[in-house]
Amino acid sequence: MADHVLDADASVAACDDGLREPPVQTPAPGTLPPDVPHFVGRRRELEELRADIDRPGLATLRGRSPDGSRVLLVAGRPGSGRTSLALRLAHDVADRYPDGQFFVRLSDNEGEPVPPGQSARALLRALGVGAEPGAEGAELSAALRTALAARRAVLVLDDVVDPRQLLDLLPKGSGNLFVATSEGPLPGVPDVRPCTLGGLDPAACVDLLAQAVGRVRVTNDPKAAEALAHECGGHPAALRLIGAWLATQPRTSVADATRRLHDIRADSPAQAPAPAAARESAPVAPTTGDGVLREDVGRRGTADALPVDKRSRVVPRTTPAPSADPAPTAAPAPAAPRATAPPELLRAFRFVYGALAPAVARMLRLLALAPTGLVDAQTASALAGCSVGEAEGTLENLAGCGLLHAEPVADPLPRQYRVPGWLTPSLHELLRGTDKPAETQLARARMLERTVRLLHACRLGLEGADMEADGLPKSLRFADRPAAAGWLRDRLPVLLAAARLAVADGELDTLARRLMAALVRALAADPGGGENAAERYQLHHLVLDVAQRRGLHREKAAALLNIGDLDVEGARPLDALDRYRAALVAAREGFDGDAEGRALEAIAGTYLELDDPQRASDWYGRALALRQARGELIHAARLHGRLGALQTYAGRYGHALREWRAAVAAYRRLKDLPAQARALTEVARVQEYAGHPEDALRTCRDALYWARQAGERRLEGAVLLRMADTLDRLGDPAGARLQRAAARRLLPASEIPRSPEAEEG
Repeated sequence: MADHVLDADASVAACDDGLREPPVQTPAPGTLPPDVPHFVGRRRELEELRADIDRPGLATLRGRSPDGSRVLLVAGRPGSGRTSLALRLAHDVADRYPDGQFFVRLSDNEGEPVPPGQSARALLRALGVGAEPGAEGAELSAALRTALAARRAVLVLDDVVDPRQLLDLLPKGSGNLFVATSEGPLPGVPDVRPCTLGGLDPAACVDLLAQAVGRVRVTNDPKAAEALAHECGGHPAALRLIGAWLATQPRTSVADATRRLHDIRADSPAQAPAPAAARESAPVAPTTGDGVLREDVGRRGTADALPVDKRSRVVPRTTPAPSADPAPTAAPAPAAPRATAPPELLRAFRFVYGALAPAVARMLRLLALAPTGLVDAQTASALAGCSVGEAEGTLENLAGCGLLHAEPVADPLPRQYRVPGWLTPSLHELLRGTDKPAETQLARARMLERTVRLLHACRLGLEGADMEADGLPKSLRFADRPAAAGWLRDRLPVLLAAARLAVADGELDTLARRLMAALVRALAADPGGGENAAERYQLHHLVLDVAQRRGLHREKAAALLNIGDLDVEGARPLDALDRYRAALVAAREGFDGDAEGRALEAIAGTYLELDDPQRASDWYGRALALRQARGELIHAARLHGRLGALQTYAGRYGHALREWRAAVAAYRRLKDLPAQARALTEVARVQEYAGHPEDALRTCRDALYWARQAGERRLEGAVLLRMADTLDRLGDPAGARLQRAAARRLLPASEIPRSPEAEEG
């Protein structure tokens, strides 16, 4: 059974809730995220969703055959467990969909919708369907619908922001199941009934809390456990955060934690954080246990200020909750920003965050800068300016506190963690209010610099170079070529996201250019990276953006040439022609003669692809004139040969002989004996086409001499075979047999054609 995990903006997927504990044994990339190990509650919702799969649709009720896939929608606030429920359902019904189970996130960690082409391309790649590197979103979505039409698969579309994201992916066939999660209804999606999630029931809350702190502590004071569940409003992620904190505080009772949580109000005025300079000079408070929590974790009023949405209010326990949210007066925007985390979740986060040691809290804040919210020890180490070992331990402890989610990775890749989507806005607010902008920018620069060095180490690993001789520290080295290749392919979406963020920043263009150059070199060194044309296309467009913004004509020309080459690979010659012409203009503006020559040759080659040899010959002639003016003899010799081939194809043998003889003369000046012998062989071919076999035979003898001087046995054998063909045309079969016999001693039998005598026999 084919299971695949996708992320339209990163290589792995994560849940947004607190129901799933970080898995100890993580599956290899390419599998559906593991089922929730300790799934609690939601039994009624799960049964309703299962029943909804087989519910007759509107088309069936109207007497028509269903013409679309079944769509189920799980709606809920951030951290409500909607992703866990969708995954549990996908695992439960997997045997009904034998063509695969897929998971893709449709919004990034900032809550912005992922471009439709990006998610469609990710799904196409998982289905094993190729797509052109420069294909637009509409083309990719159409290709995906076609690929899914004849399949039976289940697709979990996590965090849908815009209904069009879902509608563009729905195929006409009725064999697929789409399970979407969102923060609310998706207007415009036909025949779908949202399964809206609220808080967990009291029994499920107590069960979830017992999994975190142990059955004994809950059994000793069940009333306190119920009170804590009530204080958290039954919110799964909030309960998990408080439960994780209690697990680190064995001497703190559940009742005490409930009282302290009650003192933290989501609508209370935010305390002004201490200035960064004062914090740096102040001694670090002693920590408890493993150094993650402060010694004064239980004191009231110690939680750092967390900006909250003033529109969100905590309903006092004496006041019943409102029965329904006020209905909006206007239709919601199709792509609304990520909703504010529920007040219960914000309070729980403030409770746990205030207990963190200063250094740990600082690292957590800086993790908001990680591209796509995905971090490993290297990223955290660079952001916080600490050792890799310290960062690895801190990340593991933060995951244990419920503030990070462990991601599935394959050995021997390092462990990765994802910042929950609901937490990212709060961390950004804390970062702006606590850390100086210069410190934040420095952390971002350190992260990009570390990424550049990792890419350099990856390229050396792919090339089999000695990383120790290059001076790389052990923490950056890759064990072998497979380890480097696995890291590059697994982290490629994150690396691209880092490049996009660096380009969008605008203040780190130098680092952005270095990062993109290092990524291009690493991709070029990957022997199995033939499927990354789409990523290279995006990368060269980013280089083009920076070059245009900074007025870098040479880099602009190089980017346009690379994009044009990818257009040619994708069978889009007209698009490539536009790129090459723009590259020619940029090269001339930047006085880059080499790029100008490349652009001229690329234009000529594209016209040749378009079956226009006359224009191709004209542009090759312009390129030749440029190379000759620059004194680039080796390029001039090669262009003489291309012009000679075009003239031969057109039947202008006199012009062809002139070009090939010019190529022979250039190679002679370069002392390139093999190339000189090959050019002489082409001269002989043209002479034979022109009806001068005697001249062709003399030229072949010259070519044979230079091939022997060069010691090229295969070339010598090829010249002997041409001489044999010429002798046959001159009526000398005996001489032809002698030449073929000599060629047999130089070439393998598979490369020697049958002689005319053998064909007649």
